Amino acid sequence: MSLHRWLLTVLILMTAAFPSAPGSGLSGEARAQVALSQPAAKPEPAPEPAIDPAVNRSDDRAIANRLRGIFQEIEGMEAVAVAVDAGVVRLSGSVADDASADRAKAIAQRVSGVVTVETRFERDLSVGGNVEPVVEKLRTSGQNFVSALPLIGIAFVVAIAVALFGHFLASLMGFWKRVTPNIFLAELIAGSIRVAFIFIGIFIGLDILNATALLGAVLGGAGVIGLAVGFALRDTVDNYVSSIMLSIRQPFRANDHVLIGERQGRVVRLTSRATILMTLDGNHLRIPNATVFKAEILNYSRNPQRRFSFELGVDADDDPGAAIETGLAAINSQEFVLNDPEAAAEIREVGDSNILITFHGWIDQRNSDFFKARGAAIRITKNALEAAGFALPEPIYRLRFDNVAPQALPHPAQNELSRAAGKQPRQVSSEEALDVSPEGHVEKLVDSERSADGSTDLLDDQQPVE
Repeated sequence: MSLHRWLLTVLILMTAAFPSAPGSGLSGEARAQVALSQPAAKPEPAPEPAIDPAVNRSDDRAIANRLRGIFQEIEGMEAVAVAVDAGVVRLSGSVADDASADRAKAIAQRVSGVVTVETRFERDLSVGGNVEPVVEKLRTSGQNFVSALPLIGIAFVVAIAVALFGHFLASLMGFWKRVTPNIFLAELIAGSIRVAFIFIGIFIGLDILNATALLGAVLGGAGVIGLAVGFALRDTVDNYVSSIMLSIRQPFRANDHVLIGERQGRVVRLTSRATILMTLDGNHLRIPNATVFKAEILNYSRNPQRRFSFELGVDADDDPGAAIETGLAAINSQEFVLNDPEAAAEIREVGDSNILITFHGWIDQRNSDFFKARGAAIRITKNALEAAGFALPEPIYRLRFDNVAPQALPHPAQNELSRAAGKQPRQVSSEEALDVSPEGHVEKLVDSERSADGSTDLLDDQQPVE
């Protein structure tokens, strides 16, 4: 105990012994509060018992007899020999294992009057001494198991009943389909309920057997294994979660023309693992749902109106405004081009020898095929520009010949003028049939496959499309 604590304790004791001492200045209650407010001193560790200098032979005999009587009552320690001299206990003989030797030493140390304990045990390697305890333990375990068979049967019946009840709830697919957005979530909820009730049944059965600690150990090991498996199968788990999100979000419909990342085609179906597309070439394309969920999705079918664009160049000496008017007149004259919104054009770039003009037009994809309409618009615009006398630029090369007398070459503008003078403007025939009808072969293939194949499809026309 420190000095200041010792002085404080003496002061409190003196104040308590002389409550009316003059000049104390504190009442009895105040002094009691002061005493209670002081921190309690930590208990000192108990000192080691002192060794008696006198040697009593009768005490040694009493210690030896006491230990022999104790070891005779403990199975497996009957052969332990005890010798005591001046309080020093020496244990010898044969024991079955190290645990028995440690136990014998601990028992000897607890006897009063023992100064120290020395052990000189030998391991018992006899067949009877090592095999018989194991056989006896197995026999006892077997008897206990036979006695617990009725309780085990009750626990098993209860666990099976709970699991069957969960299976009955999970089999109500009509109900789960009504409360969930799609069949995939309905199957997921039904499977989760089935597994949950199986674990509940196992827990109740083990609780009846008073073996819930075993379930805790199993669940702990399963948690570690599940964590390791989760890291190993993180791509599979990611794909599974993406399938759930896609089935809820519904980013497209069946037979929609979509562009997913760099992959383009018509949607055949959405499964629990992948999105099936049919490319415009008629080939099947499976894209993992994890890739679809993270990718940019361009849906060409959501809006029936679609704009096409193309570029044409005219000579640098031509009037670009007149070329734009001529091209737009040709585009707007076609029936497949919508009047609202109107076709438009702008000068894209002015080069060294040409002027690039970009033309835009709108079509209705329900009545016209995008690629056919774009090709037809390019054709009629080119013909209209040429018929109006606009020259489409061609590459110009300048050649140099060494050691040869230079020859005068005609100016490119003169070539253009002479070619334009001798060229008769081509009139576009109004009877030319431009087939821009929608190309429905791939769409028909998708419809045929969806009607013939009974695979599960997570796309639902009743759900909103995001």
